[in-house]
Amino acid sequence: MRTISDPLQRAESMHTEKTAFICEERTRTFGEFVTRCRKVGPLLQDLDINMGDRVGLLASNSDIYAELYCGVPAAGRAIVSLNSRWAEPELAYALEDAGAKLLITDQDPGGLSASVDRVISLTEYETLLAESTPAEFADINEDDLAGLFYTGGTTGQSKGVMLTHRNLIANTMHSQLTMPLSDADTYLLVAPMFHAAGSNSVLQCLALGVPQVVVPAFEPNLCLDLIEQHRCSATLAVPTMVAALVEAQSANPRDISSFALICHGASPIATQVLRRAHEEFPNAELLHLYGATETAPLVTGLRHEEELIGSSRGKSVGHPSLGVSLKIDAEPGEPGEVMVQGPNVMQGYWNKPEQTAAVLQNGWYRTGDIGYLDAEGYLYLVDRAKDMIISGGENVYCSEVEEVIYQHPKVLEATVFGVPNDQWGEQVHAVVVPRDESLTSEDLIEFCRESLGGYKLPRSVEFRSTELPKSGPGKVLKRELRAPYWEGKDRSIN
Repeated sequence: MRTISDPLQRAESMHTEKTAFICEERTRTFGEFVTRCRKVGPLLQDLDINMGDRVGLLASNSDIYAELYCGVPAAGRAIVSLNSRWAEPELAYALEDAGAKLLITDQDPGGLSASVDRVISLTEYETLLAESTPAEFADINEDDLAGLFYTGGTTGQSKGVMLTHRNLIANTMHSQLTMPLSDADTYLLVAPMFHAAGSNSVLQCLALGVPQVVVPAFEPNLCLDLIEQHRCSATLAVPTMVAALVEAQSANPRDISSFALICHGASPIATQVLRRAHEEFPNAELLHLYGATETAPLVTGLRHEEELIGSSRGKSVGHPSLGVSLKIDAEPGEPGEVMVQGPNVMQGYWNKPEQTAAVLQNGWYRTGDIGYLDAEGYLYLVDRAKDMIISGGENVYCSEVEEVIYQHPKVLEATVFGVPNDQWGEQVHAVVVPRDESLTSEDLIEFCRESLGGYKLPRSVEFRSTELPKSGPGKVLKRELRAPYWEGKDRSIN
C-alpha cells in the first residue's frame, strides 16, 4: 500500500458486504463506504475545489468523518482536521493559514465563513453526495500531501503538520505491527477523530476488514453499552477516558468479556488507573502507545502493560515500532532529547520553514521530549524540552496561553506551566503579577475563554506582588516555580 486509495480499494475488493461502520442508528458496509468515498472527488470538483486544494473539516466523530478523512486525500486534495475544542480565533487561524477553500461542518460556522470561500453543512454534503457519481480515485503519489493537522505552537501560533500519503500508510503498517488486529475484531472508535488517537485506526481497520463502532462524543456508559452490544474487542483512548470507563464499569458492570485490547496514549497514565483497568477488564491486554502528530503518530509501544504494573519496566513507553528508528541526543545511558526517524515522520510545518528546520535535522525529528533508553532498548520519558503541557491527552503550549494572558490590561507579568492533576494528568497553572490588584482569577479565566479552547484555560492562578524570578539574561525561571508542585514525583511530567 502506498496511498490512502490502496486500503480503500483493498476493502472494496475483499470485504464488500461486511459491515465497516456502525454509528448510532446507521450501518454501512465496506462496499457502501468506499462507493461514497469515490463520490467525494466529483463532489469537490463541482464545488471548484481542485487537486491540491485544502478542505477543512470541523465535526464530531462519525462514519461520514471517516469517509472525508479518506475520500478527500484519495481525490488528490488535502484534509484539514480541525480541533472542535478550539475557540473561533484558533479555528480561523488554522483555516486561513492552510488556505482552505471549503469548510465542511456539523455546527454553526459563525465567523469562520469569512475564513474560506464556502461552508457546507453535513446535511448539505449528504444532498450533494447523493447527486454525485462514483469515480476512480485520483492518480496521486505517495509523497503528495494527504492532510494538515494543526498542533499548538511554542511561539504562540498553531502549526500545520504536513502528513503525506506515505506518512499515513507507514503509520498504518506500524500500528498493525504494534497493536495487531484481525478481521475477527470489532473496534470501538472513541477518541476524537481530529486527534491522532482517533484517526489512527481508520486506515488499519479498512485494510483488514475490521468493523468500527463510532462514538460521536465520549460518554463512558454509552461506550460500555456498545462494547456489550457489538462485542467490541479493541479500542484506543486517552488516559482520562480509560479512567472514566473503569469507574463506569465498576458502578454498573456490563458483559465486556469480548474486550481484548485497550490501547492508551497521548499522555502518561497513573499506575492506579492501570491497576483498576486490569481489575475491571481482566481479559484485556493493556498497551501503552507513544507518539506525536509529527510522526503520524506512532513511535513506540509497551505491550502487556498489565503484567508490568508497579515494576520499573512498567514506567517505560516500550520499544520503537518496527520500521521506526529512535535515538537519544545524549551520551549512552544518559537522558536527552528523543529523536525519531522513519517513513512516518512529517514533511514539515506548513509555511513555517524556520520551525521545520528546528525540529527536522538530517532526517531525524526532534520530539522535544527528554528520555533515556535502558540496556534492552526500552524508552523512558522523564521531562519535556518543549514548553508544553499535556492535559487530558491534549497538547497545550504555554506560550499560547501566556500570549492571551498578557493581553489583559491588568496583567504586568505572567508565566504558565503544568502542575499535577489526578484526573487530567496535568492542568494549566498561571503565575501572574498584576498591575491592578483588583484582578481576580475568575476575571482572568473568563478573559482567556474568549480566545482559547476550554482545555487550554488556566485551572488555577497564583498572584504575586513581586516580579517573577529570572535568569541572568532575563528569562523567567519556570523550573524554579514548578518545582514545589512536582516535589516527590519521579519525573516532571504526568
